[in-house]
Amino acid sequence: MKRLLLLMAVALGVLASHAAVKVDRIEPTNWYVGLKDPSVQLMVYGEGIRDAEVAIDYAGVTIDSLVRLDSPNYLLIYLNTRGAQPGTMEMTFKQGRNKKKVKYELLAREMSGDKRKGFTNADVLYMLMPDRFADGDPANNQIKGMEAYKNDRTKPSLRHGGDIEGIRQHLDYFTQLGVTALWFTPVLENNSPDSHNHNVSTYHGYATTNYYKVDPRFGTNEEYRRLCDEAHSRGLKVVMDMIFNHCGDYHPWLKDMPSHDWFNQPDYKNNYLQTSYKLTPVMDPYASEIDLKETVEGWFVPSMPDLNHHNVHVMNYLIQNSIWWIETVGIDGIRMDTYPYAYADAMARWMKRLDTEYPNFNVVGETWVENPAYTAAWQKGNKMGKPESYLPTVMDFSFYEKVDSAKKEETDGWWRGYNRVYNSLCHDYLYPNPSGVMAFIENHDTDRFLGNGQDVPALKQALALLLTIKRIPQLYYGTEVLMNGTKEVTDGNVRKDFPGGFPGDMHNAFTAEGRTPAQNDMFNWLSALLHWRQGNNVIVKGKMTQFIPYNGIYVIARSYQGHHAVTIINGTTQQRQMKLDRYSEVFGKATVARDVPTGNTINLSGGVITLPARGTLVLDF
Repeated sequence: MKRLLLLMAVALGVLASHAAVKVDRIEPTNWYVGLKDPSVQLMVYGEGIRDAEVAIDYAGVTIDSLVRLDSPNYLLIYLNTRGAQPGTMEMTFKQGRNKKKVKYELLAREMSGDKRKGFTNADVLYMLMPDRFADGDPANNQIKGMEAYKNDRTKPSLRHGGDIEGIRQHLDYFTQLGVTALWFTPVLENNSPDSHNHNVSTYHGYATTNYYKVDPRFGTNEEYRRLCDEAHSRGLKVVMDMIFNHCGDYHPWLKDMPSHDWFNQPDYKNNYLQTSYKLTPVMDPYASEIDLKETVEGWFVPSMPDLNHHNVHVMNYLIQNSIWWIETVGIDGIRMDTYPYAYADAMARWMKRLDTEYPNFNVVGETWVENPAYTAAWQKGNKMGKPESYLPTVMDFSFYEKVDSAKKEETDGWWRGYNRVYNSLCHDYLYPNPSGVMAFIENHDTDRFLGNGQDVPALKQALALLLTIKRIPQLYYGTEVLMNGTKEVTDGNVRKDFPGGFPGDMHNAFTAEGRTPAQNDMFNWLSALLHWRQGNNVIVKGKMTQFIPYNGIYVIARSYQGHHAVTIINGTTQQRQMKLDRYSEVFGKATVARDVPTGNTINLSGGVITLPARGTLVLDF
């Protein structure tokens, strides 16, 4: 019996020695030489690849270490490329007597990192959802081989068929409108099935299943690059939405965890921990351990596994992925989803790496707390933060919330109406760089500003403020043509299809002829303001002065080298008289001004401006 067992063991050993070496894929799919940090982590996928030996014979490239993870189907190779030139290197994987040679490209960079310029307060970002904007290629609406899903425009929570090609075909629309940068929700592969009743899908893009591949229902990596190139040729920047906090539950990592600590709460089937969605513990000096754990280690939802950023290999993977997309498609910025839900020290490490490699690049972090002190603590250079975040731009949820409240109220002498906005902006002393704060009045996670109505005067007031205060403004697609909706039933109702972007649409809001008179009025009003804002130093560099709302009127002024822009908001439902002597420090001896959105001439010589109910002026003089 012992002899039989010995013979069987020998036979199995012989078979194993002749088993083919399997390398299914390597991430990153290629890499770049000439980066300030010459190290790169290669994640190799393949059945049984963990125990392979690796050899590389390529000038300037050395193997620093091999990391063998818990799963037998992953191998991490850490390379040093300090002396390497662009070219194709060959890696030899050896297991027993078997070898497999794999070619791997090292590419030249198109430019040094300091030459990549990110978005700034000179820009206006236009945020859109690719699935809901325009269907430029109906052939990619149903892709074989993907997890079960439906493409059904009658269902607000299923895929509708918008894609990268649809965005590319309408680049001239953005320049006509006057925005200067495009931010769209994630374009990476989200290969998760619709829910069991086909009422929920991952059309929104926030459940990544492949970090190096554009979702084929949106297009290809090459189409994404083409879109960026053509946007740049029109003076438009592109901001990429990324998610480090979590991936999708259909990512290969969840089916075969690389290591036991690749995710937070890896025993999720028996001990699932849901995030509390409360972000205050991250900055709370008195936070309990359980509160902090629920925030940063709890899963966002059951279909979005929480990545463990204290696993150094996880964070290396994610850092490299962001660099790869910058170099590969030439994005001009990153919007990082759910920023405080991840470990602050790990995110700071990522931002420091980007700041070192791309000192003029920009990243905005989603920091959804409506308190300026909390938001400011995340911005680069703020001593309140723990640790230093290196994050240049944060999102102003306080401005969003205050404007949303003000539109429903009369502006009184103390707290209501536009006093709320005033009382928020007066905390700008907390920010190291107020011009590096992104403001908005709505986005894909909020009700539309118009709700289910059409309060155009309120919308014009909010937009006038958004585009003239010391902020980076962000618009939400369709605002310019009065798109509305609320989240009361489903998020899909604030993510409706842009009219004219899909085959069979009765109205085409991309053209003046296809828009209604009301839509054209809004589009033209906003477009005039946006084009005036472009390259306008009074907005980009100007001093900001705000006046406490007086007699229901809120005034914000910007001044630069004798040039002035004054935004005047009547926050009441009554006609109001504005006496200019109270604002003489801004108006001085000016006798005439131009209202930017309408082009009307405003006479200042009488010392009084009459404002209709909920009236708005943006004066240039």
